[in-house]
Parts: sequence; structure tokens; C-alpha cells
Amino acid sequence: MNAETPFTTPEDVGFDTSKLSNITNYFGTYVEKGKLAGVSTLVARGGKIAHFETVGERDRENSLPMEKDTIFRIYSMSKPITSVALMMLYERGLFQLSHEVHRYIPSFKKLQVWDGGTFDDYKTKPCERAMTIRDLLTHTSGLTYGFMHVHPVDKVYRKSGIEGAATANGMNLEEFCDALADIPLLFSPGTQWSYSVATDVCGRLVEVLSGQPLDTFLQENIFDPLGMVDTGFMVPADKLKRFSANYEKDPKTKEVRLFDPGSDKSTYATPKPFFSGGGGLTSTMTDYWRFCQMFLNGGELDGVRILSPKTVDYMTLNHLPDGKTLPEMDQSAFSETGSEGTGFGLGFSVILDPAETQTVNSEGSHAWGGAASTLFWIDPQEDMVCILMTQLMPSRAYPLRPQMQQLVYGALVD
Repeated sequence: MNAETPFTTPEDVGFDTSKLSNITNYFGTYVEKGKLAGVSTLVARGGKIAHFETVGERDRENSLPMEKDTIFRIYSMSKPITSVALMMLYERGLFQLSHEVHRYIPSFKKLQVWDGGTFDDYKTKPCERAMTIRDLLTHTSGLTYGFMHVHPVDKVYRKSGIEGAATANGMNLEEFCDALADIPLLFSPGTQWSYSVATDVCGRLVEVLSGQPLDTFLQENIFDPLGMVDTGFMVPADKLKRFSANYEKDPKTKEVRLFDPGSDKSTYATPKPFFSGGGGLTSTMTDYWRFCQMFLNGGELDGVRILSPKTVDYMTLNHLPDGKTLPEMDQSAFSETGSEGTGFGLGFSVILDPAETQTVNSEGSHAWGGAASTLFWIDPQEDMVCILMTQLMPSRAYPLRPQMQQLVYGALVD
């Protein structure tokens, strides 16, 4: 655990201790019923951690307990980190958000849009305009994910080995983007919203603009400065003893079974050439809290500045065209957070109308989750960071995220 992690009592930051303890009890019932192997939850307010508890096991097969320094696959909670990295380069004047992506990834100049047919016999048409960097950051690029299974283009992704964090074929980010450029977009950039591999493309932009591999840039500019000592694209051998196993809920039997072990047999135990900025990182509760707290602080933590406050404010505006919400633009089969009353910033979902979300929260809260049912949200109005980590796929297996919000806000008394 990070040496400088500050703790406080719930009462000192406006929580009811007994109600906050309900979080552990509540998710403990999931563990008791065999729905989850283990859960870790964290609530911080005013820069201090008021609740940090674990329940259950990180490795059910080997009876290893969930602990506070357990390492998790954070999957799409990698996206805000990569988005911050790209905006650090924006602050250096290296690009404009309105710049066409093909300025930096030349193969993207040939992008076309799907115009009917089947996955192996389709037509295309020209884009109405070129894809911009802001399109990537807001998921309005026209890209998609192969796991959606709702559009013929999704199948083209799968056949091409374009699978986000699970991308195979020994590709690096440059090769990934060049392969992606040969596949049609779902729609013309800027016209709709679809969750996608766009943040992996942002990772390639970080490489091109910085002249460094993505893993090196993140380590030198975010992880080391923030003291994120356990975050990276693989779990080193000396840390595997803290790595959680990952589970999946069988869609037919509803049983929870092992998906990826927390051992040297894991796909995260060996280095790979593909650094998925959209979903490839592993991290711990305190590491990710440090990242979130930096963002909540306006880009600074413990005297280390990552972004300017103005950039942070800008990233958490709703950047969807004409101020639209996700439901007004969404052509995706999937999102890691709810969409009603929600817009999208530069790497985060953003609450626009709390009443429309039908969950207690605050206007301006920004959030995202990961494929293994992880979640974070940052609530500037309440000066609060909340994180839930478990390892269960798919992320919609249970309503863990809205339940976590109910429990946290229900414990807030001041």
C-alpha cells in the first residue's frame, strides 16, 4: 500500500459510520451466495479515506483472501488514465482537439463508413468529415468493439483480431491502428456515440506525439509521479502473489467460474507488445484512488501537478454535439455506466441531470467502469472519490454499481 495514503474516521468527513459499514455487509451477501469471490470498496472525502474494506477471496480456488493491496484487472478504467496522458501532451501544445487523426496516424486517411451488406461482402461510403482527436476521446469516432455482436462490423473486428485489450496476433499499437484503418466505421465521425477501441487509438497518439512507448510514457509521467506503485500492463513475478483471479458468470448455468487465474498462468503474467490504453492496465485500490484524487484536486496530488485545473474542468464538460445526452446519440450495445441523464467528456461519463439517472448522485460527477465489474466515480460537489473493485465478467452480471452509489450516498449526513 502507498505509504502516504491518508485515513480518517467517517464522522470527520460527514458520514454515518454504521451506514457506511453497510457497504461491506451488503456486498458480503454476494460473496456468501457465491455470486462474487470477493469485493473491495473505498470511499474518500476531502482527500482522506473514510472507508476501505474488503470481503471474500481474491482467489477462490486457493482460498486466498481479498486484501487491501490486491492487484486487479481494471480493464476500461484504463481509459481515463490514457485520456489524461493524451491531454498532458495537449497542454504541451503538441496537437489540437480539432486535428484530424490522420495527421498523426496516416493510415486513417483512408477511413470509410459502412454502407450495407454482410461482414464478408459489404459496401462503404466516404466519411462526411475526417475523424478528429476529440471524436476519439468522446467515443463519437465511428469505431466499435468486436464483443458487441450486434453489427456486421463487430464481426469484421473479431475476424481481424481487433479485440481491444484481448487483441492478439502479436500486434503493437501501430500495427493495430493500421489494421483498424481497413475496417469500415459504423457511422460518420461526430454523428453518433458508440463505445469502442477509440482509447486504444488515443494510446497510439500518445506514442506518436511523445516519441515513447505508451507503457513508458505512463510510467514516467503518471504512475511514478503519483506514487502508483502497482499499476502497469503486466503483473511482475514478485507481485503475482497479490494478483486476483478473474471470474465469469456462465450465461447458461448462471454459475460463477474461473476466467483467468491470479498466477503465472494469467495472460497478465507475461509482457506483450500491445499496450491497450483502453483496457489493458492492472492496479490496486490505493493506486487508483491516487489517480482519482489527483483529478478531483484539479490535476495535482501531494505537490505533483499532472494537469492544470482548467484542463480538468474542460475534460469533465459534456462534449457531445449540441449538448446531447448518451441516449440521444448512442448506437452502442454497451456502456460501462448508465446513460440516462448522462453526457460524455474527454474520457469520462458526466452526469448532466441526476433525476434522469434514477440514482442519487450529483450533477457534474464523472465516472467509468471496467469489464470485470469495477467502478469509480468522482463527485466534485461532495469532494468525494468512490471505488469498487471485484473481478467478475460481464460487468452487467449484477447491479453492483448503482447499489454502491445507493449505499455511499445513503451514508452521507453532512
